[in-house]
Amino acid sequence: MANTSSRTLRLLSLLQNHRYWPGTELAERLGVSPRTLRRDVDRLRELGYPVAARRGVDGGYQLAAGAALPPLVVDDEEAVALAVGLHLAAYSGVSGGQAPAIGSAGHGAAKAVASQATIAEASARALAKVTQVMPPRLRRRVEAVAAMTERATWEPANGSAGASLIDPRVLTTAALACRDAERIRFDYTAASGERTGRHVEPHRLVALDRRWYLVGYDLDRQDWRSYRLDRLAAPNGTGVRFRARELPGADAAAFVRAGVQSTRTGYDIEVIVEAPAPVVRERIGRWASVSEIGAGRCRVRMTADAL
Repeated sequence: MANTSSRTLRLLSLLQNHRYWPGTELAERLGVSPRTLRRDVDRLRELGYPVAARRGVDGGYQLAAGAALPPLVVDDEEAVALAVGLHLAAYSGVSGGQAPAIGSAGHGAAKAVASQATIAEASARALAKVTQVMPPRLRRRVEAVAAMTERATWEPANGSAGASLIDPRVLTTAALACRDAERIRFDYTAASGERTGRHVEPHRLVALDRRWYLVGYDLDRQDWRSYRLDRLAAPNGTGVRFRARELPGADAAAFVRAGVQSTRTGYDIEVIVEAPAPVVRERIGRWASVSEIGAGRCRVRMTADAL
């Protein structure tokens, strides 16, 4: 049985997408007894959701017509986590953004592709629902993060892991500045440890492997730069708007990739593995690109600091 919190969210989702649910059918969908269902409905009412009940043989539940749902109670950090996780999952593909052809893949690979599509679609729906019931202040921040982020990582999990190391205020301030075309100032610590102040026209956020970057035009250095968000501190908007400049590259993700590749000192690794691609992808796909090259064989590409 699902835990109480996740089951309550599932109940709310069902009530939002169906005008009226017979009690027996709703309990069956949730995998609980009618008594447990009544307790879950009472819990939603305590949270402020107007659930109407009809008694009798054909009794059931529905959300009160025309009632406004209460705001989702989350703080800034939780809102950013929701936005990052759901956004990256919604726009992800199977390893490297490329789904293997179902027609040429085995049953396992086809199932993996279908599961990935289902998760992506569900994440997109969840992001839309969660954003709708957020307070306006948080909704504005969440929408900015989703709209201003380009994904350049092999797996969405990598981007989510990198975001967990970033101050939510840094992420949301940078996203809002990108969206509003507002110049910002911040402190930045270089790889050498040197800390400097920066004055930047922000362009886009990029999630690449396990790092997040801000791409922008550095006004002091008169050139385009990419900044690791985990090294960026105390960002503040200046209130000064700017006209977008032409980025030297196909897009922000390509710009960051080119910069990372030019300074990388690790190893490029390519391995032929005698195992089906879905099995290998499930075990190490988070850290690598896995592509099928034949029945029971696949090619794995990755980068690493040490062999």
